[in-house]
Amino acid sequence: MNREALVLGVGATPFGRHLDRTAGDLAGQAAHEALRDAGLTPADVGAVFHATVSQKAIDGQHMIPGQVALRPHGFAGVPVVNVENACAGGATALWLAIAHVRAGLSDVALAVGVDKLVCADPAQGLAVFDGAMDVAHREEALAALAALSEPLPPELSVPEGERSVFMEIYASLARAHMQRFGTTEAQLAAVAAKNHAHSVHNPWAHFRKPFTADQVLAARRVAWPLTVPMCSPVSDGAAAVVVTRADFPHDGSAVAVLSSVLLSGTDRAADDAGRHIGRRAALAAYEKAGLGPQDVDVAEVHDATAFGEIQQVENLGFCPIGDGGPWSASGASALGGSLPVNPSGGLESRGHPVSATGLAQVFELVTQLRGRAGERQVPGARVAIAENGGGLYGIEEAVAAVTILGRAR
Repeated sequence: MNREALVLGVGATPFGRHLDRTAGDLAGQAAHEALRDAGLTPADVGAVFHATVSQKAIDGQHMIPGQVALRPHGFAGVPVVNVENACAGGATALWLAIAHVRAGLSDVALAVGVDKLVCADPAQGLAVFDGAMDVAHREEALAALAALSEPLPPELSVPEGERSVFMEIYASLARAHMQRFGTTEAQLAAVAAKNHAHSVHNPWAHFRKPFTADQVLAARRVAWPLTVPMCSPVSDGAAAVVVTRADFPHDGSAVAVLSSVLLSGTDRAADDAGRHIGRRAALAAYEKAGLGPQDVDVAEVHDATAFGEIQQVENLGFCPIGDGGPWSASGASALGGSLPVNPSGGLESRGHPVSATGLAQVFELVTQLRGRAGERQVPGARVAIAENGGGLYGIEEAVAAVTILGRAR
């Protein structure tokens, strides 16, 4: 039996504000679009891996969110596995679906990720993120991150009531990178402006408004050095991916899974960037695929902030550690550059419904490898990589997933 895997179909809802829809509505739409894309029906699916955090934290639908969301849409009788893994929930569901097919347990597996984070009370949506770190040692963790760089002058701080925990975390990491490597606010703004420019051509994106780098720098501060356009919005949405065995009949539009890696963080020194979880996941994925950074044509990375993209292009080996700022500002990561990153607009523009994000990255990359991305198409794309991280434990993400895809033969 051929134990390799293919992505046969992808589907997604537009990301944005969906106050009039339920998580189940969104998940069902994405799942059916992925199956339609694959030329299949729910009856063909051998197992479903369903990722969410909002159904639990906001709706109070604990324990069986996947069954509740998907049975009304025809997914009954098959195994439904519920997945929660912070912002990497969707990528984790995909990792499980790939492993399931490779193990020969089913010919077809479906990964679905959905979250509804836009609430009448915005604080309720933001509170979901509080559990994505060690709650028993929250203050110690935040203090340790802040201590990675020089104290922030009072005039650059944001009032307590206006702070977002995870934006404060990213800001601490960004300041440490700036102090160590000379990364600048202008380089962060260049990343954000690039992603907002890409999103103009993405009909699934939450925001489709272009910003210049100067406009990004002049926007409201979230946590220095981050401004609003440098940060991902709170979004609703769903995405889904159909995975099959490599010899499953298809029309030529399937995409090969070259590698799929999921890791947890480790204890490391702050200056040991070579052991960063994103770096370890990338190296493992390249080794499994028999490829290197030089083989990648297009990437989607977890830019919950512009700094996140700078850090991850380093981890993925697109440039040396510490050079992510100047490499990005050079235009290398823009459409038309040497290695386009986040042609979808990334989390900063496409949006970030947490558990859907990793699968939305794959939706974009499959679209690119098929040559169907329209004005955001990367010409001749043959190898694509997705990096999706989640949570915080210590000084880095608690979980990281890296998936490498290629045109199927």
